[in-house]
Amino acid sequence: MVLIIPSIALPRFQILKFSNYSFGINPYFCALTNYTNMYRTHHCGELTISNTKTPVTLAGWVKTIRKFGSITFVDLRDRYGITQLFFNESMTQVLETAGIGREYVVQVEGNVQERSNKNPNMATGDIEIAVEKYTILNASLTPPFTLEDETDGGDELRMKYRFLDLRRDAIKKNMELRYKVSRAARNFLDAQHFMEVETPMLIKSTPEGARDFVVPSRMHAGQFYALPQSPQLFKQLLMVAGYDKYYQIVKCFRDEDLRADRQPEFTQIDCEMSFVEQEDILKTFEGMTRQIIKDVSGHEFTDDFPRMTYDVAMEEYGNDKPDIRFEMKLKTLNEVVKGNGFSVFDDAELVIGIAANGCSEYTRKQTDELTEWVKRPQIGMKGLVFIKVNADGSFKSSVDKFYNEAHLKTIATTCGAQAGDLILILAGEKNLTRKAISELRLEMGKRLGLRNAAIMKPLWVTDFPLFEYDAEGERFIACHHPFTSPKPEHLEWMRDKSKYADIKANAYDLVINGTEIGGGSIRIFNKDIQELMFEALGMTKEEATEKFGFLLSAFEYGTPPHGGIALGFDRLCAVLGGSDSIRDFIAFPKNNAGRDMMLDAPGNIDAKQRKELGL
Repeated sequence: MVLIIPSIALPRFQILKFSNYSFGINPYFCALTNYTNMYRTHHCGELTISNTKTPVTLAGWVKTIRKFGSITFVDLRDRYGITQLFFNESMTQVLETAGIGREYVVQVEGNVQERSNKNPNMATGDIEIAVEKYTILNASLTPPFTLEDETDGGDELRMKYRFLDLRRDAIKKNMELRYKVSRAARNFLDAQHFMEVETPMLIKSTPEGARDFVVPSRMHAGQFYALPQSPQLFKQLLMVAGYDKYYQIVKCFRDEDLRADRQPEFTQIDCEMSFVEQEDILKTFEGMTRQIIKDVSGHEFTDDFPRMTYDVAMEEYGNDKPDIRFEMKLKTLNEVVKGNGFSVFDDAELVIGIAANGCSEYTRKQTDELTEWVKRPQIGMKGLVFIKVNADGSFKSSVDKFYNEAHLKTIATTCGAQAGDLILILAGEKNLTRKAISELRLEMGKRLGLRNAAIMKPLWVTDFPLFEYDAEGERFIACHHPFTSPKPEHLEWMRDKSKYADIKANAYDLVINGTEIGGGSIRIFNKDIQELMFEALGMTKEEATEKFGFLLSAFEYGTPPHGGIALGFDRLCAVLGGSDSIRDFIAFPKNNAGRDMMLDAPGNIDAKQRKELGL
């Protein structure tokens, strides 16, 4: 039998009697003690062969409908899994009369029976439900894209109908992974006696890094709050207050250009500790990362996470977040290649190369394609030089006119190239060329299958510069943020402007598979040193007091040594899920233009609101 329930036919409140219980129930909400859920006895992922002949009630969404003559099979889906429903000849006739479609919400009653065509790829693949009664709880329009792992919906369409996209198993697994990461982090931090403390979302704008999102105040016309880029100042104030182990899984906001691993609002695992040095921070959060990876993926690390200084990372990998799943280290070639009449090398500020293992058989078409790849605007190089080290030890290059066999052998030795390898060389302005060869290294790693998402390679990068020089602004800016402490041995250099470029920060980043997962530092906790930092950044005393007077005041009331770290929660989830994009690990993300396609936000506000806000 079939029962279609229109919502308007249900009374708002009614008295029901079941067994020995009598109580009031609103059909739209059921949360009463000693009451069996009226819609289902089991979910769609739990029934097995041991439940055979058990009468059950299931509820969920119609995933697929398959008709075979006089019988019908329907896959019913809920959050927990899929169960096959079997409609015999008489029930199929009822189905045809009543109508049923994909994504209809239905309830069925029937008995569990063994399937004749078992599906070993399904948790419930040994059984099916012989349906005796079903109820259409709500009909559905035909979805605008298929709700399958391999969907035919583009990004914009899926984001417009995100409530449907979230039904797809691939996205559901991402959401489950996100929850597991959150739970593992909280369990670890709780065991280490951290306390979760919420910090404000409406704060003062103190622009130093990315642009703030600002919120106009109705009660204070012409004035604005800012949404926090991080809880940095609040967590330091909590250390002043004596809460020596703080954490928060918190939303942060930055008005910056977007890409695959950025969103205007994102989530951090934000942590701070008092009476600690750098080593305490690294050990604590290496432990947390180990625990999260173990709980989520089952992988256990037996060795300590390797450590690398910023200078080594830049020299050997060309960036401060090295992917150490493969070697292919950068080799500077200036001294080896200059003086042979090849102006591209002779006039270059930097000549640098990598050796790609086993690629000497690359065709002219393949090397030409790589040349075009490095010429793309986002890479910005004018060309690419290649040297093939043939299997017999001979050489073939695009610069044979300028370099003889002996010269090419010297280059190969410097690059650590072996027989069968392909040497790729870029030349030009120092910073551009180093960045380009770093990107080329990653691209070659991808093409050679060396960037396996199933492999986890964590790394600590330490000893970052404290400052970098902003030529446009003609001043030094903080590489991390203005509250990062210099290395103790460089503390005195804070009083000597000529030393700014040499000062190392007491800072560290956690990198996994070439993605920066988190960063932190030991903080400045002395008022005089904090004032020196503000001075180095070009702030007058008046500006520093206006922006950060509350912090400087707090430092006069017994501030302990402290430090911390913030891990990008969305990025960590994406890395553990084997993805380059964080969007599919966020329930309701924005697109690359920062728009919410589902809500059509940002949007306009009406004239009355504008007037109230003084806009």
